[in-house]
Amino acid sequence: MKKNTLIIAGIFALISTGNMIAQKLPHLDETKPIEGRIDLLMKQMTLEEKVGQMNQYNGFWEVTGPAPKGGNAELKYKHLRDGWVGSMLSVRGVKEVRAVQKIAIEETRLGIPLIIGFDVIHGYKTLSPIPLAEAASWDMEAIKKSAQIAADEASASGINWTFGPNVDISQDARWGRVMEGAGEDPYLGSKIAKARITGFQGDTRADLQKVNTIAACAKHFAAYGFAESGRDYNTVDISNSKLYNTVLPPFKAATDAGARTLMNSFNILNGVPATGNAFLQRDILKGKWKFDGFVVSDWASVREMIAHGFAKDGADATAKAVIAGSDMDMESHLYVEELVKLVKDGKVKEALVDDAVRRILRVKFELGLFDDPYKYCDEKREKATIGNRANNDGVLDMAKKSIVLLKNDKNLLPLKKSGQKIALIGALANDKNSPLGSWRIASDDNTAVSVLEGMQQYKDNQLTFEKGADLTIGKTAFVDELVFNTTDKSGFDAAKKVASNADVVVMVLGEHGFQSGEGRSRTNLDLPGVQQELLEEIYKVNPNIVLVLNNGRPLALPWAAEHIPAIVEAWHLGTQTGNAVAQVLYGDYNPSGKLPMSFPRNVGQVPIYYNNYNTGRPVNSDKNVFWSHFSDVEKTPLYPFGFGLSYTTFDYKNLKLNKTAFAKGEPVVVSVDITNSGNYDGKEVAQLYIQDVAASLARPVKELKGFEMVALKKGETKTVTFTLTDKELGFFDNEGNYLVESGAFKIWVGGSSDTGLESGFELK
Repeated sequence: MKKNTLIIAGIFALISTGNMIAQKLPHLDETKPIEGRIDLLMKQMTLEEKVGQMNQYNGFWEVTGPAPKGGNAELKYKHLRDGWVGSMLSVRGVKEVRAVQKIAIEETRLGIPLIIGFDVIHGYKTLSPIPLAEAASWDMEAIKKSAQIAADEASASGINWTFGPNVDISQDARWGRVMEGAGEDPYLGSKIAKARITGFQGDTRADLQKVNTIAACAKHFAAYGFAESGRDYNTVDISNSKLYNTVLPPFKAATDAGARTLMNSFNILNGVPATGNAFLQRDILKGKWKFDGFVVSDWASVREMIAHGFAKDGADATAKAVIAGSDMDMESHLYVEELVKLVKDGKVKEALVDDAVRRILRVKFELGLFDDPYKYCDEKREKATIGNRANNDGVLDMAKKSIVLLKNDKNLLPLKKSGQKIALIGALANDKNSPLGSWRIASDDNTAVSVLEGMQQYKDNQLTFEKGADLTIGKTAFVDELVFNTTDKSGFDAAKKVASNADVVVMVLGEHGFQSGEGRSRTNLDLPGVQQELLEEIYKVNPNIVLVLNNGRPLALPWAAEHIPAIVEAWHLGTQTGNAVAQVLYGDYNPSGKLPMSFPRNVGQVPIYYNNYNTGRPVNSDKNVFWSHFSDVEKTPLYPFGFGLSYTTFDYKNLKLNKTAFAKGEPVVVSVDITNSGNYDGKEVAQLYIQDVAASLARPVKELKGFEMVALKKGETKTVTFTLTDKELGFFDNEGNYLVESGAFKIWVGGSSDTGLESGFELK
């Protein structure tokens, strides 16, 4: 009886919500298609209410408490009640979201629901690896599943819009935000963009109606990853060729996959801030690509156009942003302050406002917010979903797939499961906070499984832990600069003692989780603090070292690469870090990850990337200094894009093409036999690269144009087939036209960008 009463009460609540919206919007016919419903709604909206839809505010008061009194919070609260707020961010949790949504629905004239945004970058509460680490898996289904887990938890907590994925391509490891993206390659980046978009939103636009999907936001549009010196927010000055062939393809892939929103970027492009850049937002995105979602500014980027020297004041910045196609203002407070007057004064056409509002309302309708504005506000679902077993299992699977084996010279790995004395050294080995990584503002501190905890699950070895040295000093927080320990080595002796008595030493070193991410640019890519000295001191007493790296970007580790026999790239792997690392170290999971970014030999090589251009003097043909090189280090990376080892080995043989000459539009079929020639079952990411030998624009020395994950039992051989079409064989010219040109092509197939079997063909 009690259960039936609750069901009936729930039905009445839904009817009541629908009636409430119907009473406020009596002409909003729910039987009409979305565009018709938007038409009817906009006819009832005042200019002020339209502008309100274009205004996004950050959370600003204890929303479940009393109304704020005084200051900026009171003004924002008034705007919310007046219908001058279309979206809020950083409001999370069912109780809080319901409270602000209730104001929008019940206290404004029209009752238009809010869209609630949040930075769900690599998980909500239960954290997957950072996105750069996920990219190292080269596993699109796993990456999609990771985004689904994030969407499931975020939507259960009231969120219906994420400011992700970051699809910025970057070739500069100094830039801290490489941790948010997919690395240096536009082909891989485009595949990952699609996987993340469909993971968040579902495979079709209709899937947005589901309660466990959220709207995605591809960012940052565009070229943010090419900030000079890798310094965040810095100037971008790149060629049209780089823009069309490297920067834009992942954004196009995201929009083709159905991304409902895009976020513009902080940088200038051709001297114009992206927020005020009509070429990007009007000509390409909404024009050529026919994008019908909406564009949100990055945090206060409308106002920042004044600091750029592009706008003289707030009114000028507002006009330029709206005219350029920036539909929603995140936390500049300028649209709500300036736009109504600009329209009334004839400086901004109301048609541009109408276009922006239509786009915003369209996404709200697609999410089902008009039919049930509280659809994401189910406390029972929130409790059952956040941190559940299935989600933890999912992020553990993703974490294992993200790990890259960089070196294993003495076959120290996998570790024996019994009879070994193992010394575990490094502050990061017993850290439950840093491995969570950056951009995890909804998660709780100290909730990661540490490497120590993970290795303690294997009980038949003698495991001894010593910190060696602290990595940081004092408080570590998302918004604060870190202070590193550069002097205290008091723990070295204890660490050396346990190392000297061990069969194997596992050292967990690297960056703190907050050392990468927004505002975390570096001019050095080494091990911070006293970690390098600790590593060298331990090596003196026991060279049998397995170095486990925790980091959010490629590091320059030439000494370790030369001396340390085993190196494992473990990134910042999120909630299940320790379990993932331990299962890989002990061989319960054979690593299959491949690098999505090149690792430099030193920071002076940066930016360094595999798909570079040959130059006119690529080699030392005349045996003198006048060729493209460094005088003090090789010009190749320490570890190249696509590189990653396994506990087994893979042999590539019998590279074949179905023909040697092809007409344009005719598929080029490439096959290769891959044999697992080692002693373990394993997975290999077979990679196909091409070079357009002579073109109307110089093309890179190699370009990734296909990859395939193949699972092989030891001794097993499989044939892997790739098909190249015009989509893979062409490129964009400097005006953005796609060209497929006749001529010779080289191809390589192998396990990395720097190795592989070679062949070629002619395109007629």
